[in-house]
Amino acid sequence: MKKTRQIIRYLDKPLFIITAILFLFGLVMIFSASNVTAYMSGRSAYDFFLRQGLFLIIGFVLFCLIIRFTTKAYGMMSHLLLVIFTAVLILLLIYGKATNYAVSWIRIGSFTIQPSEFIKIIMIIWMARYYEVHAKRLGSWFISSLPLMVGAVITFLIVIQPDLGTAIIFALLVGCIFLFVPIPKRVKRNIILFVILIILGVAVVLLLSGKSFLQSRQLERFDFTNPCDRLLDTGNQVCNGYIAINNGGLTGIGLGNSTQKYLYLPYPYTDFIFAVIVEELGALVGVGLVLAYLYVLYRIIKIGKASYTNRGAIICYGVAAYIFIHIAVNLMGLLGLMPMTGVPLPFVCYGGSFTVCLMLALTFVQRVNIETKIREEKFKK
Repeated sequence: MKKTRQIIRYLDKPLFIITAILFLFGLVMIFSASNVTAYMSGRSAYDFFLRQGLFLIIGFVLFCLIIRFTTKAYGMMSHLLLVIFTAVLILLLIYGKATNYAVSWIRIGSFTIQPSEFIKIIMIIWMARYYEVHAKRLGSWFISSLPLMVGAVITFLIVIQPDLGTAIIFALLVGCIFLFVPIPKRVKRNIILFVILIILGVAVVLLLSGKSFLQSRQLERFDFTNPCDRLLDTGNQVCNGYIAINNGGLTGIGLGNSTQKYLYLPYPYTDFIFAVIVEELGALVGVGLVLAYLYVLYRIIKIGKASYTNRGAIICYGVAAYIFIHIAVNLMGLLGLMPMTGVPLPFVCYGGSFTVCLMLALTFVQRVNIETKIREEKFKK
């Protein structure tokens, strides 16, 4: 009981409140964006709403359980979890069945689990633990770069599923965490240059061979001409996203009144939910959502800066990068600034694996804050 009171006392209340509001707002918008699709596919109009509610309950239960353990315990478990989930990715490629052109999901009854989502947050904890344990040996090129090698292997396993969006985010996440780590500048600079040379070398080899890691349907996404000129072809999704945003104006056409969710947008409750939000509630709410994201990132980074261990700081910066990259990739894809890759938008997007992983990531951040506050209280005494 004492431990529970201590946890509640030292939670970062502003972060907890704003994320709870965002999750509840997302639940409302998922119902609004999905009810037509659910009904037209023969399901209950409440199907996606109820499922997302279940995911939030599962995530909250895990939050209540996992926040009781220390970040050091997280790190110790991360080694085993990283091995297990990497093995699962390999087994998926051998035995998995394709869903939406990719072998990325494990089906359990009527639900699916995406292992590549879980491996993102496992990688954050594993890298934080790894760089803490080897803090005195980071002058070694091999020791400092080993997590990048592990990340490259996992990225390759995700690419060949093929799941380009998740692979991009995972690679960017690993790269960002590496940049946050206090590695000697000379070593870090040499590793970065080596990685750039490897990437350029692979690109040159692929160009000379005339081959590509990407399938034709993925290459089509790199066409950045006006998507509305290709409305009946590859520009259909992005163009209808533009139409939704334009329909909304400043104040929107009213909650539940979106026209683009009537099968114009293929996944209005996932990839394009921001377009539905702006169409129904207006650009002002869209801007407000972006500002809320910035506040969440600010709180997480603030907790990271206050942490008395590199482990805690890396966890927080990694989670901030995790959330920011998802926001940037989703919104840039929606606006046609980069290929649309099916990346979920944090807090407001439907998806079990991503929702649970996001709540776990926020649990890690809150645990860092609790440990910092406990230490501060001890020193005051």
